[in-house]
Amino acid sequence: MIIRPVEQRDLDQLHQLAQLTQYGLTTLPKDRAIFEKRVKQSLRSFEDLNDADPQGQLYLFVLEEPTSGKIVGTCGIVSKVGGFKPFYAFRVVKEIQHSTVLGSQHEHEVLTLLKNHDGPTEIGSLFLHPDYRGGGNGRLLSLSRFLFIAQWPKLFEKEVIAEMRGVVDQQGNSPFWEALGVHFFGIEFPHADMLSLINKDFIEELIPRHPVYVDLLPDEAKASIAQVHTNTAPARKLLESEGFQYNDLVDIFEAGPVLHCERDAIRIVRESQLLPVKEITPELPTETSLFLVAAIEPTFRVGKGKLVSHEDGVVIDRSLADELRLGLGQVVRFARLKPPQTL
Repeated sequence: MIIRPVEQRDLDQLHQLAQLTQYGLTTLPKDRAIFEKRVKQSLRSFEDLNDADPQGQLYLFVLEEPTSGKIVGTCGIVSKVGGFKPFYAFRVVKEIQHSTVLGSQHEHEVLTLLKNHDGPTEIGSLFLHPDYRGGGNGRLLSLSRFLFIAQWPKLFEKEVIAEMRGVVDQQGNSPFWEALGVHFFGIEFPHADMLSLINKDFIEELIPRHPVYVDLLPDEAKASIAQVHTNTAPARKLLESEGFQYNDLVDIFEAGPVLHCERDAIRIVRESQLLPVKEITPELPTETSLFLVAAIEPTFRVGKGKLVSHEDGVVIDRSLADELRLGLGQVVRFARLKPPQTL
């Protein structure tokens, strides 16, 4: 499996892939016109990787099966959220109240609105075809983005976030939305979720501006705050193993957690190295560690395979070199596929 930047020719396959998604994945829209617009936006972003000013550029990648050319997954990065259209979230804060008359103390969770015009980098748009889940494909798809960030750090903000999909059922029902959002916006969750991708003006116009006391919400809605969709749990665990943490921010629609990490503290970014290929061998020993390996030129491509690093270069096996179209002397960026504690 190979990760590469999206191309115009991928549009039909990506549109088919999007039809398999469930509610809560707005970054992978089922509407072809919206998807085509996002692909074109990404193509423009990849045209100039020397622009060191993050302005909301979108970088979309695809997971391709090289032998068949089949697109089975996608992921993406937005260089900066906020700007003219702000980034919205609820911050979950604790409020303590005392009563001298009753001699009591009460602690309440309160949701306060965060509106950020100068936001961080965001990773998202992660989806893998159900038939290809397992075998490390999800890890390859998710972590490949960090090799791209490591190679071109000036394109991105110093903080990186990931909005995790919250609790939403197969019919598109969100207990948090039903308890709160629908009363202010007057539309169903799937409609609001998709509209937010097209035009965020309705959020500014209708979102509650005063703190919301969590105790006043139904039990099901309270229990869903900062929890992830069942299918998203592995993605959350993976990001946490790379250094991401929940920092009390949740999505305004379905209360999914927002994870964050300093860009240079992300494990893959921190540990990745840049070295030339000094040897390509038919086969490396069985016990050789697996690495995430990125070819930089002429096109960014990422695969996983066995690699041995030396001070003056790396040794990789022939199959990985062929998949990444690598020759001797070409520079690669690489990092261990898994952190030591999960090996």
